[in-house]
Amino acid sequence: MTAPTSLSQDELKTLVGRAALDYVVPGEIVGVGTGSTVNKFIDALATVKERIGGAVSSSEASTARLKALGIPVLDANEVASLSVYIDGADEIDGRGYMVKGGGAALTREKIVAALAQRFVCIADESKLVSVLGAFPLPVEVIPMAASQIARRFESLGGQATLRLRDGRPLVTDNGQHILDVRGLAIGDPLAFESEVNQWPGVVTVGVFAHQKAHVCLLGTAQGVRTLKF
Repeated sequence: MTAPTSLSQDELKTLVGRAALDYVVPGEIVGVGTGSTVNKFIDALATVKERIGGAVSSSEASTARLKALGIPVLDANEVASLSVYIDGADEIDGRGYMVKGGGAALTREKIVAALAQRFVCIADESKLVSVLGAFPLPVEVIPMAASQIARRFESLGGQATLRLRDGRPLVTDNGQHILDVRGLAIGDPLAFESEVNQWPGVVTVGVFAHQKAHVCLLGTAQGVRTLKF
């Protein structure tokens, strides 16, 4: 698939959203992520909705979009496994490790990803990095632990700030808060994810190493570039 060199970022997202349809297994239930790139995939999925068994969604926003387009949404507890989970990333490295959570849905995204046999990441080429951490790392936390966890990140050289919306702490779909951590270079994502997940008060850290991507469809000026890990 080729594309003109003048494609905007939004058009690149549309390109990879449509390309992800190739990974949807007919008759199966599809795991669906969250975010602007995934919205393009949901729009594309609606064109083949008669061929799938429905979707498991990672956020209230994606659930609303899926239902509005006539795609049945199942609760994750009703599904033993998924053939594929399709989601975007804020960063992805050359090994398929990702930073996610810019849309504040990281916990549910990780839950749905853990149900899937294959994780297909869809992103534009600006998201491909050599080392994770330039994008502020989202961490979903229990509100009473936010300051304590921020201090722990400071001891690692990071600067954690509470994510706000309209001047108030953002509340996730799970009723929790988000810390965004700047100044990190995450050279060992597996070890980092395992360590931070053990901190009291951390709900989910936005490093996806244990639930890494198996495939990444990267939107580039030359078209869709497929990376396999």
